[in-house]
Amino acid sequence: MRTELIEIRTGGTEQVVDLGPRIDGYLRGAGAREGLLNVWVPHATAGIAVIETGAGSDTDLLAALRTLLPADDRWEHRHGSSGHGRDHVLPALVSPSLSVPVLDGRPALGTWQSICLVDTNIDNPVRTVRLSFLAG
Repeated sequence: MRTELIEIRTGGTEQVVDLGPRIDGYLRGAGAREGLLNVWVPHATAGIAVIETGAGSDTDLLAALRTLLPADDRWEHRHGSSGHGRDHVLPALVSPSLSVPVLDGRPALGTWQSICLVDTNIDNPVRTVRLSFLAG
């Protein structure tokens, strides 16, 4: 198994970051042909999603999360920016990991699917994502 950590700078705004180019580079470097890719974000306030990007779905996802998890003072977890407690609930809705089959050196995704980091935590501008490949 080959593992690599990548650093993603999300800045001080909520973001959905397409990890596709980083994943493709990682798989090329790993000499991956067929197997299983695992993507893991070791943070209590971020997740990994498979979603269409660039056509508004990423913005829609953030809007839906704002509706489900408002950034206000209702949360018991209270440190950081106002409403930060919601960020700690996010991984229960957007998993911190996923596994995807790799076929012919590429993630076996549908036409419009992208693997993305979902980060609503404006207090933590740098994220780490662990990519692991297990050859089949």
